Amino acid sequence: MTKRVLVLAEFKEGKLRNVTFEALTVAQQLADGGEVTAALLGSSEAAFTKELSKYGASKIYTVDHEALSVYSADAYTQALCQLIEEVQADVILMGHTAIGKDAATRVAARLGQGLISDCIAVNLEDDELIFTRPIYSGKAFQNKTISDGKVFATLRPNNFEMIEKPVQAEVISIQPVIQDIRTVIKEIVKKTAAGVDLSEAKIIVSGGRGVKSENGFKPLYELAEILGAAVGSSRGACDAGYCDYSLQIGQTGKVVTPDLYIACGISGAIQHLAGMSNSKIIVAINKDPEAPIFQVADYGIVGDLFEVVPLLTAEFKELLLVQQ
Repeated sequence: MTKRVLVLAEFKEGKLRNVTFEALTVAQQLADGGEVTAALLGSSEAAFTKELSKYGASKIYTVDHEALSVYSADAYTQALCQLIEEVQADVILMGHTAIGKDAATRVAARLGQGLISDCIAVNLEDDELIFTRPIYSGKAFQNKTISDGKVFATLRPNNFEMIEKPVQAEVISIQPVIQDIRTVIKEIVKKTAAGVDLSEAKIIVSGGRGVKSENGFKPLYELAEILGAAVGSSRGACDAGYCDYSLQIGQTGKVVTPDLYIACGISGAIQHLAGMSNSKIIVAINKDPEAPIFQVADYGIVGDLFEVVPLLTAEFKELLLVQQ
């Protein structure tokens, strides 16, 4: 049975996030010949609509309202509920991001529908949608379905392909009725370091208590710059005041699945492993050969990170120069 699938398009600093294109690719699979639509809340940029149509969105709804200029839980919930009714969507997909996690739960609850969060795989079998998500800090996986009503799901970034399927898109502008806003955004203060978005980074260089100080992150930033990577941290490093909590990876921080994860001075506590153990390749650098991080690492280097990381930086710099 064909389905009408709606994807919430997320953008940040003037660019659509990769998880939007991943969600559109999943939507093509789940629609099974049905309609793939995208929602742009607070923006009607032509560049965005062109990119969305390149990944299969045959209808793009631009939802304009002054309350949607920045993310607001009240405004987004009202706008999305009205849009879902307008589109008559069977499946609603969002990224498992700060916005997606907040909006999906609110909208699904408002409409009295079920939600499957943090999905890392989606399959269509005998007209049944099967979503796979990790449980027990990533030690096990469960398959879930929603048997009745609309299907809400959030997709973990970096777990799905981005496949182009250019179509001629119809752009429809709607103006929702938004009222009774309880929270007003006065100012947005950015703490995240400039550079690659941590949640969508293909390569992450991460530091733990072993970096010893805020200045100890300097070699990690130098390596990250050479690799075009993002810098992350363990909760221990954040608690010690070495870096901002916006860099925290783990059960109570960000969950990441990069192609390459380089753990520097991280012991490998279960809380941290829950946030990065599904990385495709894990490289661990630690002085303690018995550190738990080596149990999940694909490659391990026993040594002082302040000696090893600069050597890696120099080698990568030389290799990249030769390739150029």
